[in-house]
Amino acid sequence: MKTLQYILSLVSLSLGAVSVSFLKAIQADAVTYNRYKVFRVNTHGHPSIVEKKLSNISYEQWNHDVYKHIDILVSPDQVALFETLDLDYKVMHENLAESITQESATRSLRQKQAGNLSWYDSYHDYDDHIQYFQDLQQSFSNNSEIISSGTSYEGRDLYGLHLWGAGGPGKPAVLYHGNVHAREWITSPVVEYITFQLIDGYNNRDNLTLSLLDKYDFYVIPFVNPDGKWFFYSQTPERLWRKNRQPPPSSGDQSCIGRDINRNWEFAWDANSQGASINPCSQSYRGEAPSDTPEVQGLDKLVRELRDTTGIKLFIDWHSYGQYILSPFGYKETLYAPELGKWTKAASVVSESIRDSSDARTTFTFGPSGAVLVGRAEFSYTIELRDTGDYGFVLPPEQIRPAAEEQWEGQKALLSLLDEEFFDGKGPA
Repeated sequence: MKTLQYILSLVSLSLGAVSVSFLKAIQADAVTYNRYKVFRVNTHGHPSIVEKKLSNISYEQWNHDVYKHIDILVSPDQVALFETLDLDYKVMHENLAESITQESATRSLRQKQAGNLSWYDSYHDYDDHIQYFQDLQQSFSNNSEIISSGTSYEGRDLYGLHLWGAGGPGKPAVLYHGNVHAREWITSPVVEYITFQLIDGYNNRDNLTLSLLDKYDFYVIPFVNPDGKWFFYSQTPERLWRKNRQPPPSSGDQSCIGRDINRNWEFAWDANSQGASINPCSQSYRGEAPSDTPEVQGLDKLVRELRDTTGIKLFIDWHSYGQYILSPFGYKETLYAPELGKWTKAASVVSESIRDSSDARTTFTFGPSGAVLVGRAEFSYTIELRDTGDYGFVLPPEQIRPAAEEQWEGQKALLSLLDEEFFDGKGPA
């Protein structure tokens, strides 16, 4: 158990280890990642020893959990030096540019019918995602509405869908956020797929889906960070962009664009300088003040409205990668929430449901170290999606549908348990 706690605590801390000089180099201009390599370096339970060796090169760290391995992006001019460090490693991407090209090559035209599952065979640009959600809403027009949770720094709509069942809206809320970090492409199609299944199941009178939508209102925001997503399709594409596109403080380095939306929430904003950086050039830069990003301001407004009216039964913040189901608290490894027992029990059921849903037997680790809406949602999780490091952020399109399908199975299990009486918060999980 102590080993698991240590691993999960690293999830919220490790981004501070990213080389700032490396980040400034890749942020300066359009990046193709030609001849960049991604390595998985085995730590064998001794990450500090490996990190000391890696301090001799510039790199970007991809993964959070470094207890067993560290996944790093290395530029062409650093590869030869990396290979002299006498490390145990494997190559995840021989040439990242080729992997990115393959990831985007099969992008299909948007299907007019919202029920056409070929949508989940490829990745799509931001405008097509907007149209897809509009199509979904039209297929469920009497029980849904397009909503907005504010606008991004560059003025893009944080659009979403609000779904409800019999008796109209106004029931306890289930809230999903996707694509908080722009490079985590898999998150948006996963929450879109769950939305589609809720609508399709209700239209086809599926008993479970009927009961879920008759009991809860669903609020789905597939793009919390639309500027970062759109940036890939702009004139200066950057596939691995993470933060929003907000300028740095006027007194700082003007090349360091963006704030980490996930670290900008008011709750525990200044609680951990390792997990949330004060350096504007860092990938985990928390901002100058709590909620100083327009994205968080809009999301926080919606959250407060739901909390003060219907209440929030479940909140999930979807991310990648690593295959984790994480509950609060993420900012302090020794702090345990009173609700941890029921959160952990529910997460174990979700993990089992995902594992048993296909021959892939996808395994998700669960425990405390995530979620931001503490005190506002009865159940609150961060879910880190596929994979565990074969591809990392650049997940091939053929894995979109399997990833989405297994999460729908997990959500069916979780949503069915939210009102179970044995989640009394007492005794062992």
